[in-house]
This record gives sequence, C-alpha cells and structure tokens, in this order.
Amino acid sequence: MKKNTARLELSKEEMQKYGYQIVDAIVEHHHTQHEKFPVAFGSREEMDNLFLEEAPESGMDASKVLEFVLEKVMTNTANMAHPRSFSFVPGPSNYVSVMADALATGYNIFSGGWSIGPAAAELEIVTIQWLLKIFGFPKKKGGGIFTSGGSMANLTAVATARRIKCGDDFSKAIIYLSDQAHSSNIKAIRVLGFKKEQIRIIPTDNEFKFALNKLKNCIAKDRLEGLHPFCLIASAGTTNTGTVDPLPELSKICKKEDIWFHIDGAYGGAAVLSAKGKHVLKGIEKADSLTVDPHKWFYQPYEMGCLLVRNHKDLSHTFTEKPEYLRDIEGNTSEINFYDHGIQLTRRFRALKFYMSLKTFGLKEFRDAITYNIDLAEEVENLLRGSKSWEVVFPATLAVINFRYNPIKQNYSEKELDEINQYISHKVVESRKALLVTTILNNQVVLRMCLINPRTTMDDVTETLDLCKTFAMEIEEQMTVS
Repeated sequence: MKKNTARLELSKEEMQKYGYQIVDAIVEHHHTQHEKFPVAFGSREEMDNLFLEEAPESGMDASKVLEFVLEKVMTNTANMAHPRSFSFVPGPSNYVSVMADALATGYNIFSGGWSIGPAAAELEIVTIQWLLKIFGFPKKKGGGIFTSGGSMANLTAVATARRIKCGDDFSKAIIYLSDQAHSSNIKAIRVLGFKKEQIRIIPTDNEFKFALNKLKNCIAKDRLEGLHPFCLIASAGTTNTGTVDPLPELSKICKKEDIWFHIDGAYGGAAVLSAKGKHVLKGIEKADSLTVDPHKWFYQPYEMGCLLVRNHKDLSHTFTEKPEYLRDIEGNTSEINFYDHGIQLTRRFRALKFYMSLKTFGLKEFRDAITYNIDLAEEVENLLRGSKSWEVVFPATLAVINFRYNPIKQNYSEKELDEINQYISHKVVESRKALLVTTILNNQVVLRMCLINPRTTMDDVTETLDLCKTFAMEIEEQMTVS
C-alpha cells in the first residue's frame, strides 16, 4: 500500500516555533491593547478585497499564513476587551482563561459524555456546583450546563420549562416576558415553535421593571380564556439599563400560579458576588432556572454561557435520548453525560477556562473586580450629575449608565437633542477612540456606557466624555449656522 503523506502535521520543531509565535502575539495583544483602537471598520467590498479567493489547492508556509492573519484579520475586528469599549456588553476576558481555551482546543477534548472525558465532565460538575452555591441554588438537587452563550442557555431553559409544565401538548401554553427582556428570549420562543399569540410581552413601569399588576391581570385573563400560563422570564440586569425585575414578587406569582420561573441573568447575574449586587439581585435564588454568562461579567473569553436549574432531573427528563450507538458509554447515574442535559452532543470543554481562572485568581479577585465596576459606574453618574452639559437619563445600575448631552443653558427640542446625541455617538465611533453607541429610553436617543471591564479607569471615561463634548460643540455650531 502506498504510504500516506497527507497527515496534516508539522514537525515538532515547527509546531513549537508556530506555537511560540501565537503565544507571543496574544501576550503582546493583552499587554498593549489599551494603546490600540477599540473600533474597527470594514465594508463587505473591502473585506472581499482582502480575503476573497478560491480554496488553495496547494498550501504555503504556516508562519506566512499566521503573519497574514495577524496583520489583516486581527486588526479588522473590534476589540471588545479594550478599556474604552463601552457599548453592548464588553468582553474583558482574562489571559489565564485564554490559555485554558488553547489547552482545551489543543487537546481536542470531547466534553459530551463521561466515558470519553471523565475529567472534563467532572470539572463541569464541580464548576456548576460553585455557581449553584454562588446563586443560592440547592446543591444536591440543583444542576446545570455550560452553553455557547446566553442565547442557547435561554433556549435550553424554555425547552425545559415547556417539557416539565406542558408535556407533549403546548397548544394552549402561554409565556410571559417584559418589553425589556433580551431579544434572545424571543428567538428561543420562536425556535421552539410557539406562535405569536402565545407570547405575552408585558409593559414595564417607569423604572423599566416588570409591571406586576399588568402581569397579574394578563395571567388571570388567559386562565379565564382556557389557556395555560406555563413560563415567565424575568431579567436580572437588562441590557439597556441594567435593571433587575422585582424577583421576590415575581417568584411569589409564579409559585401561586404554578408557572416556571426563569431568570435571564446573562448580563447582571454575576453581580451577586458583590455586596451591592447581591442586594439588588435579592430573590434570584428563587428561580426554577437561571441563565448566566461567564463570558460577560465572570471575565471569560467567548463562548461561555450557563444554565442553572433548581432540579437537575428537569434537564435529563427534557433532553435524554437513547440511540443505539451510545449504549456502551452511558455510565451509571452519578456519572453525568452532559449531552443528556442539553441540545449538543458534541461539546467543547468550556469548564476548563472557568476552573483554571478561578483557581488562579480566587473568588475574591472576581468579587473585587465586579465591585469596582459597580462603584465606577456610580462615580460616573455623580460626575455627570455635577455637570452643566450632561443629563442622567437612567441612574447607574449594575455598571450600566444612560445619559445624554443636554446643556442647561440651551433649550433644545427633543428632536434636536436626539440629533445631537446621535451625532456625538457617530463621531466618537468614527474617531475609533472609543466604542460608544446609543439606545432608546422613553423615546429619547441616549448614550449608554457598560462599565464591566476591570481595566477601565475613570480617566478612560472622562477623556471619552471630553471627546463627546468636542463633537457636541461641533454640531451645535453647525446648527447655529444653519
């Protein structure tokens, strides 16, 4: 037989050289990212000009491919870990977890079933137990699973709620969420086959929290019409404002009405580690299921979401299948096959980065970082309130602050203020010096800062505000001329 030469391998020396080049590049990026721009631009035409080609029939030197990637790919993506990346939900990450991800990928560990990866499954069990304790869930009966992110965690939660509360017939099932709930929840509901008529979006009050009376009225009406309320999704830190719904009150409603209580804490859940966050998140331990995103405020690299449940059997009852090709690797009841607790069969080893970073830094350092983030946002709020140029539209809540340019000596119309603040955001992003975009609150265009990066300083904020002020004066001058 002809010897196979297509082994897709490098020599040991080539692998070492290649690996050192990559590690050096990552270290340099982490060490100098504050000196770079957080914003990247690129049209489809520009990206096509850089990358579009036929798949190469013959290969080229690995180092040259790497050089091209570092120069053209890594420089043409936004840096969500930058200290001045204020928009959406930043991804600050940490170097230990980055290297842990490299280990998990380098060893190509399968984290679906126990028999293939007992250590991987055990570390997922252990780290899930750490999270159960952090959030006050029952340690013996509780369980969970790591997912790609909050979207998959929310999808897994709603699928579980439907199975446990509705069985096979969900034709009359009704689900409730607020108008501030994350869009991933709506996606999850649609993916699972619910009709528009089965979704109840409840208006929020003037603090952007679930309006309890409106919710109660809606549930009562649905029951009178012979429908089946089965699930309620609350928010523990909305993306817009960081607002936490009235969790204790919602929990009581769900218990009384026999409704599955899911809390989407993808953004704000981790704040429970801090004293202020724990107070705001009172009642989070009452959830039947809880989404948290370690790749947000637990400072992990993408992708890492998590779903915790009060009873781990709810997951296995929802997702367990017994195909014949898996019959030899089932294990016993204590040896968890995580493919029985979620949608994925093939799963990457996500637990490793969480495990290694917590072992390296300790929970206290994570707690201190989160506390710093919350305090920083409150300090920014005080700064804005002391200015004649800025208006706080919604106070600092779980490290999110919403504000707008509205100088007290001017009498701009709402339309003019919207135009000014949109212009400020556009020009700041165009400068590439900070990522600061707008959102809509109370029909007003406002600037929003999400300050969960522990490496963001007050200087980063004040210098960005100075930049905003420069562009505000620029458009004011244009408005005066016109």
